[in-house]
Amino acid sequence: MLANPSEDKPTFGLVTNGSDFIFLKLTTVNQPKYAMSDQFTLLKRKSELYQVLSVLKNLSQILS
Repeated sequence: MLANPSEDKPTFGLVTNGSDFIFLKLTTVNQPKYAMSDQFTLLKRKSELYQVLSVLKNLSQILS
């Protein structure tokens, strides 16, 4: 994420092990800063799958 050539726009990432998901955001204005979302899991509450899909949909709209 630090290698992103566009320093004026935030960089987004997703970390997953297949059942747990965490979204990341990196801003590099002045100094690199990371932000992490809450952890979404598919094993305990099935409704979190829809939240993960909603975040992915919103990110795709932001980036296009």
